[in-house]
Amino acid sequence: MKIDWAALGSVFGVSLVATVALVGLFTLGIVGLSRQEQAAAQGGSATLARTGAYACFALCVAAVSYGIYLIVV
Repeated sequence: MKIDWAALGSVFGVSLVATVALVGLFTLGIVGLSRQEQAAAQGGSATLARTGAYACFALCVAAVSYGIYLIVV
């Protein structure tokens, strides 16, 4: 049995970058929702924060769906 260490390292690197990006994107969505609640409590409108948060969550769903697609197909 021979292990292709370069391919294993490549998979590890791509997985690490994708994980950090996905967690960061989800975190931005959570921050956007908290900003929206904070602005609503102060009497302001935070449509941009809510829209940005929903966009971040939609991108997270798209990335996870694409990953599942790659596994299945």
